[in-house]
Amino acid sequence: MKNSDKAILPKILVAMSGGVDSTVVAYKLKELGYDIEGVYMRLHIDEKSHEENLKKIEKVSKFLGIKYHVLDIKERFDEFVYMPFVEQYKKGLTPNPCALCNRNIKFGALVEFTKELGFEKLATGHYVRIQNGFIKEAVDKSKDQSYFLANVKKENLDFVMFPLGDMYKDDVKEFASKIEVLKEFSTQKESNEICFVDTTYLDVLKEYIDIDKPGNVLNTKGEVVGEHKGYMHYTIGKRRGFSVRGAHTPNYVTATNPETNEITVGTKEDLRVKEFFVKELNMFEEITSFTCSVKIRYRSPKSKCRVMIENGDAKVILRDVVEGVASGQMAVFYKDDLVIGCGWIV
Repeated sequence: MKNSDKAILPKILVAMSGGVDSTVVAYKLKELGYDIEGVYMRLHIDEKSHEENLKKIEKVSKFLGIKYHVLDIKERFDEFVYMPFVEQYKKGLTPNPCALCNRNIKFGALVEFTKELGFEKLATGHYVRIQNGFIKEAVDKSKDQSYFLANVKKENLDFVMFPLGDMYKDDVKEFASKIEVLKEFSTQKESNEICFVDTTYLDVLKEYIDIDKPGNVLNTKGEVVGEHKGYMHYTIGKRRGFSVRGAHTPNYVTATNPETNEITVGTKEDLRVKEFFVKELNMFEEITSFTCSVKIRYRSPKSKCRVMIENGDAKVILRDVVEGVASGQMAVFYKDDLVIGCGWIV
């Protein structure tokens, strides 16, 4: 590469977590001749985890000959991610903390920090692509994170880059395994899906509320038919952990009522819906009536639908019924492999 070529390359800040993905991103960008530095975010109070991650980042940074920064934004993380997670469960909702984090922290506060330092781009190890101002699914569909990034502000998309969007996870690990200093990253355990949950979400919630307060189980007619161990133990679609007198077929949670500490259960058919509503939209295309595909959870398949937007909210009419639509989760709208918008299910 000529010096003149190198001079026009953007200066990039790489979000480094201590995992294989962000480590390979830093290595690849450095090899391509980019002027890079790293940044590690302190988001929670697990000091042991921070210490282990920073040791890895220190090792890689020294090997690459780059500087790295430590951004402590725990207070902002608590305000926009951690406490909303707790409060939404209190309200009987099923929260999506990763989507909140991506909007407000990773592609919110971190983008601000990147600009403050004078960098032109922020690179991360997410498996996703950008195409003409839209979020595009990754090549590796099993690792695609477009669902979780759908709530990122549109104006921030031009400022970020995702070098792994065209790679498969297995290839990333194989790439790391062939480089001596990166070998340990290729075999280490994957990080938790929710960074502040070590075991289950209940261990987080019990610090703020009595999660083990027994209550009534109701059928779809509102009749008391059994007992449960506390409404926070249940999300839409769960079929165990409660009693239903005289039940001969499986029962599934169809609703929770935090005010009365009651849950409602029904048959699998009672979980099926043909339409639902979405609020707080984040659209990448200015349209108000359209057909597309929608995902109601990260691991759910796409479902064909029609969307009608009015006064900032949307009504989603499905071509076929789906199960397990949960208030508090995101509905993400796709046209083929492009994200055109999203919103929160009510």
